[in-house]
Amino acid sequence: MLIHRRHFLAGTGAAAGALALPRFAIGQADNRPTITIAVQQISNSASLEPLREQSNVGERTFSFIYEGLIMRNLLSQMETIPGLAESWKRIDGRTVELSLRKGVKFHNGDEMTADDVVFTFSRERMFGPDYDIGSSKTLFANVLIRDSVEGKALPPEVMAVAKRAWPALEKVEAIDKYTVRFVNRTPDVTMEGRIARYGSEIISRRAYEEAKTWLDWARKPVSTGPYKVRDFKPDQELVLDAHEDYWNGRPPVKTVRIVVVPEVASRINGLLSGQFDFACDMPPDQIPGIEKNARFEVQGGLIANHRLTVFDKNHAQLKDPRVRQAFTHAIDRQAIVDSLWAGRTRVPAGLQWEFYGPMFVEGWTVPEFNPQKAKDLLKQAGYKGDPIPYRLISNYYTNQNSTAQVLLEMWRQVGLNVHIDMKENWQQIFENNGQRAVRDWSNSAPFTDPISSIVNQHGPQGQQQQAQEWSNEEMNRLSIAMETETDMPKRKAMFKRMLEICEREDPAYTVLHQNATFTAKRKDIKWKSAPAFAMDFRHYNFQRV
Repeated sequence: MLIHRRHFLAGTGAAAGALALPRFAIGQADNRPTITIAVQQISNSASLEPLREQSNVGERTFSFIYEGLIMRNLLSQMETIPGLAESWKRIDGRTVELSLRKGVKFHNGDEMTADDVVFTFSRERMFGPDYDIGSSKTLFANVLIRDSVEGKALPPEVMAVAKRAWPALEKVEAIDKYTVRFVNRTPDVTMEGRIARYGSEIISRRAYEEAKTWLDWARKPVSTGPYKVRDFKPDQELVLDAHEDYWNGRPPVKTVRIVVVPEVASRINGLLSGQFDFACDMPPDQIPGIEKNARFEVQGGLIANHRLTVFDKNHAQLKDPRVRQAFTHAIDRQAIVDSLWAGRTRVPAGLQWEFYGPMFVEGWTVPEFNPQKAKDLLKQAGYKGDPIPYRLISNYYTNQNSTAQVLLEMWRQVGLNVHIDMKENWQQIFENNGQRAVRDWSNSAPFTDPISSIVNQHGPQGQQQQAQEWSNEEMNRLSIAMETETDMPKRKAMFKRMLEICEREDPAYTVLHQNATFTAKRKDIKWKSAPAFAMDFRHYNFQRV
């Protein structure tokens, strides 16, 4: 019988004790299985560091290794639940205090204490020695900056993500061995969400300081998750062993092998032949064929991630916002959902999710499908049919290539001369050589506020602006104001205005559809997929029958 997390984890802010399980007796046979999971990619950066690897594939991989103080319920609706902190409370508008769970062991056997939490959010590990807490400007150039931990250099991507996730963090302080306080420089209603977000996982201070180089650390990190790194071969394989001292019950799998199999057909064939136990990122049109075999099933569905097409407004053909507006009105999004996704996803209300609650902008929609309007906009802009490159990586996203072909035809029909510029990696996608115009992307909401999505990725510290693809002065002012505003109606008005700027007036991106992820698996393994890229293989979510 599967044990659901809700049976032993309390709601937000409440204490939650781990389910007591019998210890594994010395000398007793270990009959736990080794499982193999086929993925299209393990990470984009050849590292296992969340602060460098903010990606869909990274979120899936790192869910085995890392944990945060506040976690998301992967078997429900992604609501926040106690993780490495038993409980938390607001001290004031700038301060959150957390009570740490006692007896939590890192992969190296050390107990997690407040010292590790403080170090996790330190300049040494996150921000770099030159980080100016009082500044709102971008501080990260495309060079390595020396870290104050001897022998280490923080990659600029780490510092950029840290500043994006924590734009005004003043300090994290230890009150005692098991109590910490997060203190922000300004009032922030989203602090609990930032603590729970991807990239705020807790690491072992001793393991980090003992690593010879940053890359040594990043390829064999030490956290508290149910599985620990044995071996990592970038772009090939990641081998994880059960963390036997895991605080939340004995891991049910002895060894997890995550292997890179880029081709969908090879992942499916490997699953059906018994080479793999799980195969990730299944296109919807492959699901019926897999499930014809009674030994297999496919799980998954909608997740808190939207697929986007993103614009570089500096490209000669995209400087006029009317050209970008034409792109958005030429797309029949529902046709993409119906034809390529078999109706298993949907066209959402722009870059937002219903779990924003009171911050959700009712009545907002993606730009209407109106080819004539698109043609009129191109005529007004004086577009003469000059070529516009469209960069993508082959099937990094599910259905990426087929979606690109559909988009090309839709754009062609309104007069846009777009051609595919296939790239091998994200470094090539972002290369700023004057030929960067349109690209594929996706955007997630790691917590229940628009800050986590539209500001995080498209605001002044977001990756799109850091890559110098797009900027808007009013959007940037609103982003900074929204991060400190505590009046919720005012914040909602700011968010609505951001949507108007980014999706209508000066398009930074256009939403194609909500993303969905599907995992094929052996039916004799009882396991439930999460409404996220993350995968949960704790004791309550794995059983062989």
